[in-house]
Parts: sequence; C-alpha cells; structure tokens
Amino acid sequence: MIKTGILNPQINSLLGRVRHTNTLVIADRGFPFWPGIETVDISLVDDVPTVLQVLEAIRANFVIGRAWMAQEFIKSNGAKTRSAFAAGLHGVAMKFEPHPRLKLRVPHAIGLIRTGDTVQYANIIVESA
Repeated sequence: MIKTGILNPQINSLLGRVRHTNTLVIADRGFPFWPGIETVDISLVDDVPTVLQVLEAIRANFVIGRAWMAQEFIKSNGAKTRSAFAAGLHGVAMKFEPHPRLKLRVPHAIGLIRTGDTVQYANIIVESA
C-alpha cells in the first residue's frame, strides 16, 4: 500500500498493515483515546499538523475507497473549511453520519493518527480500496 514519502516510522508501520477494506482514523486533537487501538499521536501544537496535512501525505501512497465524517462537521464549519476537506477527499465516496455512529466505527480500525487539528469534528475514517 505504501510506496514512499512518510518519514514517521510509527505511521509507516501502521500504514504498512492496512489492507483492502481496512480502515484508519485521522483525528483532531480532541478525539478521545481508544484502548486497544494503536494510536500514533503526532500533535505538536494547535493545528500542527492538521488532519488535511496528514490526509495529503498518506494519499500519495494510500488508495482510499471511501471515507466517513460526522454530520456535525457540516453544521459546525464554514464553507471555506468544508471546501478544503472536500478537495482533500476529492474522488473519494463520502458518507456523513451522526458523530456517535461514526465513533462506533473506530474500534474496527487498524489504527488512529491523532493530529493537532482544531477544526470542529475534523475526524475522518478512511477505508483502503
């Protein structure tokens, strides 16, 4: 799945274990800890790095078939933010669902990458194609 580009060895290891139809969570800074889910925490300070920066980095070598986000993301963010996320997920089948339902998908993920993102409900669950 992974070709080149990611420098972080923990993220490389995590991505190397994602197979067809496995999921990966890219989360904002406020996303809760999930016991039993490998978490690579790369948060440094507010908005460093962002969910979109991580998404861009992994998309270079990771084929995303579909993705999920919380419906609350749409209501909580302006057009500019929504547009940036749509561009970051261009060509990916997207589904928005209530935040509690989105969280039910988390225990089935291969792992979670926690960022420093401060965008409300910026969490994305991506499925490998």
